[in-house]
Amino acid sequence: MIHTPTARIAIRTACLALAALALVPWTGCDGGSRRHGTADRRDRRTSESSAPYQATVEEGLGAAVAILVDTSGSMRETAPGDTRPKYIAAQEALEAMLDATDAFVTRRPDFPIKIGVYSFSSNVRTLRPIEKYDRAAIREALSHIPRPGGGTAIGEALHEARPDLYRAGVFRKYLLVVTDGENTSGRNPENVAREIYQKSDGAVQVYFVAFDTSPEKFAFLKEVGGDVIGAGTGPELRSALDGIYQGKILAEAPDVEREQPVRK
Repeated sequence: MIHTPTARIAIRTACLALAALALVPWTGCDGGSRRHGTADRRDRRTSESSAPYQATVEEGLGAAVAILVDTSGSMRETAPGDTRPKYIAAQEALEAMLDATDAFVTRRPDFPIKIGVYSFSSNVRTLRPIEKYDRAAIREALSHIPRPGGGTAIGEALHEARPDLYRAGVFRKYLLVVTDGENTSGRNPENVAREIYQKSDGAVQVYFVAFDTSPEKFAFLKEVGGDVIGAGTGPELRSALDGIYQGKILAEAPDVEREQPVRK
């Protein structure tokens, strides 16, 4: 059969129309599927974000401490009243702070202490995961604190270290932050701290040492069960760390024995 050009155009138009009609149900279903999939993912994220934290292992007596050390660019500056850069002053103050752990472990060998070391600038780096206290291993980790550079991602550091506490297998959990400035990148530390407080039901306590910066920047910690201590010089930094570590963390950690039910 021979079709005229006009007839061929009409046939082609009809075919295209039929094809379009055939595709409509598929396109509509696919679009609906995508919409439902997006909604499901959104609901799942909402559910996850509102859910309390759960330990990934069975927990027992003990305390886990994640030490977060600021290595942003400003930490290369000389510490006030000192001749050392601030990051070196922080490293040495942390090493001295751990003397108290040696004494605690000797006195309470039945109460495990687990410590991890992290550094943060624009990114977060794990220098030592949270493991059973080992003075030599922690000293080695502190010796590898990177040279300062970059921004100050305090909120990201809190966010990254927090899950490790729930893998430590102990009831008591602490985040100890040494920083000389306010957050410049990533998550807002106040939002992260409030989320940690809410979703851990107060099980994770957050302590800051504001080194050569105003502690008022972190006043929100007192509203979420934590605290901040200011330190203007290297010697004050050491004193502040001792006050938090010995006066709060090691002093209160064994109290968990009176708070937890006896396991049979």
